[in-house]
Amino acid sequence: MDLKFGLDDKPRFRDMMLYSVEWFVLAVAVVITTIFIAQGTPGEKVLYAQKMFVVMGGATLLQALFGHRMPLVVGPASVLLIGILTALASQGDTTNTDVIYTSILLCGALLAVIAAGGLLKYIQRIFTPRIVVVIMMLLSFTLAGTIKNLIFPAHLTEQHTFGLIFTIVAIPLMALLSTRLRGIIKSLVIPTSLLVGTVIYYLRFGGFNEAVGRFSEPSGSLIIPNLEFNWGIITAFVFCFIALLINDVGSIQALGSMVKASDMNRRVNRGVFLTGVLNLVAGGLGVIGPVNYSLSPGVVAGSRCASRYTIMPAAILLIICGLIPQMVAVFAAIPDTIIGVILLYLMGTQLAAAFHVMVAERNVLTFNDGLIIGLPVMIALLYAIIPAEVVPQILRPIVQNGFVMGVITVILMEHIFLKEKKLQ
Repeated sequence: MDLKFGLDDKPRFRDMMLYSVEWFVLAVAVVITTIFIAQGTPGEKVLYAQKMFVVMGGATLLQALFGHRMPLVVGPASVLLIGILTALASQGDTTNTDVIYTSILLCGALLAVIAAGGLLKYIQRIFTPRIVVVIMMLLSFTLAGTIKNLIFPAHLTEQHTFGLIFTIVAIPLMALLSTRLRGIIKSLVIPTSLLVGTVIYYLRFGGFNEAVGRFSEPSGSLIIPNLEFNWGIITAFVFCFIALLINDVGSIQALGSMVKASDMNRRVNRGVFLTGVLNLVAGGLGVIGPVNYSLSPGVVAGSRCASRYTIMPAAILLIICGLIPQMVAVFAAIPDTIIGVILLYLMGTQLAAAFHVMVAERNVLTFNDGLIIGLPVMIALLYAIIPAEVVPQILRPIVQNGFVMGVITVILMEHIFLKEKKLQ
């Protein structure tokens, strides 16, 4: 690729600010798509969002300086979103988030140890191209229920028609713009859709000032979760972190290959180590953990700027936003319906990427190859909706997590049940 600026180039101030604004807008869009996971009063939800902004901004800055040392947006991991939602559902009437964030803390520490100990190369051997494809698919399918609840909230039935129409119009339009636009404008499709959708929503239903005011309520002091262990939830999050590891490595390697970065093994190890440490920190603060986002290579391809210095001002701005509750309150007022439609589009692109990998790597050449991919997906869809009373309480964090059951199934099928037939 013909780049205007390489990884270690420093553009002049005007260009630096232009590229930084692009990164900042994209980073904000990535972060606010998971604000809905926050629990508690509107003020407590804003505090949660503040911590997310600071953690993701700090993670982006540290990765660019000391980790993989490339321009990659760091945002909340979608796979951890699945783990959190499933863990909350598995607890029934009680809502104990301490066990959830303790699990993220422990798994982050484990990921850091794996990277620091040079074990990545051995673990990566387990994850064949077919397993990677299934994991990418599972990320999309197992969030379908959450996306449905965001677009069609049960307590706001009068908004369902709006949600349906906005989905039908926005998704094809976003896909069209993403394929037709080039350069910086292409990377702004998601942020622009968030903005336009929010404006249309409040023009239709009103209440923007009330929403911002509600989220501007005093949030109280910083709450640090207590360490509390639930081995079922911890085990479920171990599988979630397997997918996080694949996502992290894939994002780093994709951008590294695009810009022909040197010493990629070291960059991957440093990047994954820092991702583990930052998940440990996120768990300690009681927020969802970060991961390097695969959207970043598209931004670099569009702008032809790979300078890691251009993402640093964006990361600092993200941290500053997190320190200003009033600014975060505005972001928190983005309607769930709009967030749900954006998530639907993002998960659609994730599924498209899975199909692309499947075709490019020629992963499905026989019926058995297709079985290795198809059955785990169906297992995941089944266990995501299995009635809670069927499953013993201690097993619910694992069995009711369709993503985890899908990952377990594909590993067993790839390496044990269909291994001999696959090699014939």
